[in-house]
Amino acid sequence: MFGRPGIGVFNVLAQSRRRGTCGEYRTYFHIASDWQVSEATVCRTVHWVENILVNSGRFRLGGKKSLLTPSQKPKTVAMDVTESPIERPKYGQKRFFSGKQKRHTLKSQFVIDLKTLQVICVVNDSGRRHDFKLFIHSKVRFHSDTESLEDSGYQGIAKFHANSRIPRKKPRTGKLTNVDKQFNRDLARRRVAVEDVNRRLKIFRIFSQRYRNRRKRFALRSHLIAGVYNYDIQNAC
Repeated sequence: MFGRPGIGVFNVLAQSRRRGTCGEYRTYFHIASDWQVSEATVCRTVHWVENILVNSGRFRLGGKKSLLTPSQKPKTVAMDVTESPIERPKYGQKRFFSGKQKRHTLKSQFVIDLKTLQVICVVNDSGRRHDFKLFIHSKVRFHSDTESLEDSGYQGIAKFHANSRIPRKKPRTGKLTNVDKQFNRDLARRRVAVEDVNRRLKIFRIFSQRYRNRRKRFALRSHLIAGVYNYDIQNAC
């Protein structure tokens, strides 16, 4: 890496995955100190590697179109949103402030195939936008035969997709019936795989720790991380 001939990008990525260093989120200053190069060189190299990975096609996601294609449509999907903390913006702080996390964040909406546990598509937005509004704004739609499982943050999704499942809420002046409670337990049991996928994605510290880079490349990096995760699932022995 950093100008050394004969070292392929995919070999570097594979070695990093084996050593566990791919999950680190180091600053350009520390990387530059280890390799005895400038921070500008590190920045250019990171962008160069990211562009090669994107153009290779190996880490490409199915995308929103695959959700509606009859030959590619999944049987059951789960949709969830995770938040990544960011540094306090200099301008437009209200746009990124998350009322749930009580800090400035970027949101990532993942659609996961529950059969293969692969990420189908990712949509990113600012931390202030509500999960359901993020779904509407993302224009992610499902095939009528696809069953989608969501949490209570997607109240009203039935207007856009009739074959959706969300937890049943307690009536304002009543209680949940035993049938409703059992339905919520079964739904939570089916959706638990989403939490495992989130855990594996957050092995990459760029997701779980405070994001320090420019926000305009966060979407590209979140897509790449999801693509690397899918690549690992496909090639798992």
